[in-house]
Amino acid sequence: MVMFEKKAVTSIVLPQAERDVLINHSLRKLERRYENGETEEPKAYGLIGGQIDQGVLTVRRVAPLRVNARYVEPYKSMMDQAMSRYAIASETPLERRGWVADPSEARRILSGFDGDDLELVGNYHMHRVAWPHDPLRDTPAELDTVLAEGSVAFMFIVSVVNPSKPIVRAFYEGMHSAEVPIIDKAN
Repeated sequence: MVMFEKKAVTSIVLPQAERDVLINHSLRKLERRYENGETEEPKAYGLIGGQIDQGVLTVRRVAPLRVNARYVEPYKSMMDQAMSRYAIASETPLERRGWVADPSEARRILSGFDGDDLELVGNYHMHRVAWPHDPLRDTPAELDTVLAEGSVAFMFIVSVVNPSKPIVRAFYEGMHSAEVPIIDKAN
């Protein structure tokens, strides 16, 4: 159990339709099938809206992010600094790793959440490269945890290391010790 804005959360319901959005977005980006106006990178990130009732967080909307503002100041300098301090070397060079939501895109998504009486309950991103010490990549990296600190939100990790068997897990503020089980349910 974790506390989310003074509400205890013991489980997360991820209906199949929202799970499909997470998985399909990640697989499409992994396959480098980009949509018009979308940042052309094999990375999937997004925001998650939901509701909490009696200890159960129900995901009601998964909103893929399309534009990566990571290369625009002041975000570039902030992300470069975080990468050089906390990131582990990987297939993607440090200067091209990370995602920063475009502020206007995030405002539009959050406005939609508000209009449907949903809370911003989390975000998601995909992991696609296995590491020797973490072959499934279904948990937050140290960098993930540092970036999520103080966010008061769940971090959903979508592992597509094995694209035929994607894994989705959720961690409050990206902390390994604060994983909340995901329950799959039909809409």
